[in-house]
Amino acid sequence: MAGNSKRRGATRNSGSKKGASVGTGGHGRKALEGKGPTPRAEDRPNHKAYKAKRRAEADAAKRPQKAGRTTPRDRTATTTDLVIGRNSVLEALRMAMPANALHVFNRIDADDRITEIVSLAVEQGLEVREVTKASLDALAGGSPHQGVALEVPPYRYANADDLLDGAAPVRIVALDGIQDPRNLGAVMRSAAAFGATGIVIPERRAAGVTVAAWKVSAGAASRLPVARATNLTRQIEAYKKAGCFVVGLDAGGEVAIGDSHLLDGPLVIVAGAEGAGLSRLVREACDQIASIPISSDTESLNASVAASIALYEARRALETSAAR
Repeated sequence: MAGNSKRRGATRNSGSKKGASVGTGGHGRKALEGKGPTPRAEDRPNHKAYKAKRRAEADAAKRPQKAGRTTPRDRTATTTDLVIGRNSVLEALRMAMPANALHVFNRIDADDRITEIVSLAVEQGLEVREVTKASLDALAGGSPHQGVALEVPPYRYANADDLLDGAAPVRIVALDGIQDPRNLGAVMRSAAAFGATGIVIPERRAAGVTVAAWKVSAGAASRLPVARATNLTRQIEAYKKAGCFVVGLDAGGEVAIGDSHLLDGPLVIVAGAEGAGLSRLVREACDQIASIPISSDTESLNASVAASIALYEARRALETSAAR
């Protein structure tokens, strides 16, 4: 019996391949646990998403930080805009549009436009970045870029009250809800041509000074201040208290714009939105509603055309008054 017990003990403690060894249970459980959930792509150092995230963080760290509470006006200046396409980029650089950097496809087939684009960018001190097509595609958000994109800073809006500090007499154009940035650009061009002090637009539900507006303005955006008002009606009332007459443009006006007696002094000309015209509160805030005589076959004038005619009449009235 003693011998049999000894043999059974020896078999139980032997280190055969099939038998269990002391202390292996814990190792087996750990092996079954695995390595945990797979990290996200942006958390894996060798993944392109990780590198893109780090580049974005580095770019954000380089941007100047503003102190104090962020206002709606500040929020318009936190992102950059893009001009894409060879013709558009070339036009922007020829107008010396403010820009941060030029992105060019590193394998682009250079033509005369590309040669001039790069030359102008270098002359204006811009950083020229040679990038891959994938980078340009991502930057342009899928829009056709033709291998080139110009990174431009956001437009810096003026303070609406500061428009009163321009050369006398004050001539301000107020746009009541213009939605098309090209119309805004056209008004900017006319306002600059006729010596206006500046333009004021609503902060919400209206076109802002985008790349499209800048292009149509033909460079006027760099010379003419544009301000945003939180409440356009209140801002018009403030201009009236400062001594300005306010003339609104509408097809059903009480007087033809050329016959208005309010055009030879401090003046605010108000043009309404495309189709909708002047809003009720803005209309009520005007001192006078003037119309532009047109053929009965024409329903109405484009807002930018109407503003241009009114600006011309205002300048003519001012010159007539000065000649007396």
